Amino acid sequence: MYTSENYIPLDLFQARQSAGKTMNITDDYFVGFVEGEGCFYVSVVPSKETRTGWQVIHFFKVSQNPRGLCVLKALQERLNCGYIKSNASTHSSDKSLALVVRNITDLQTLVIPFFSSKLIIKKHDFDCFEKIVQLVSAKKHQTYEGMKIILELSRSMNTGKKKFKDEDILNRYV
Repeated sequence: MYTSENYIPLDLFQARQSAGKTMNITDDYFVGFVEGEGCFYVSVVPSKETRTGWQVIHFFKVSQNPRGLCVLKALQERLNCGYIKSNASTHSSDKSLALVVRNITDLQTLVIPFFSSKLIIKKHDFDCFEKIVQLVSAKKHQTYEGMKIILELSRSMNTGKKKFKDEDILNRYV
């Protein structure tokens, strides 16, 4: 549990990290960090490599400026999965970084159990994300009914804005 006694300012945290001292960041801290900076992402995109011409993209991502690299590394270590990369940006001055987990097994066995029943702000998106990952894992995304459910769930996440119309996607499943 977070208390003022165990609060460590980021600059002190980084100084200890660079000195080679291990920091113990609580799971509660990571949950709060993801509430503010994380994303459970799902999109359906065109694909020439699939039978239907559509692919479900799903990943967990948390972003931070370079000063927060130590927190991204600590979360990566805690989850025991993912990779850290430059955050996608259209502006060259953006130097932010991101921890990304795409592997469906890692999502199912490491990420989802870690965040299950812990999120408040992102609870709805997380719940939809979890259901979509389960559907994809069960190969339900290859069926009309499964894809219809995935589209409904993904539309309710985040802003709900999508590039492609549901009808255009579902027409390939009939």
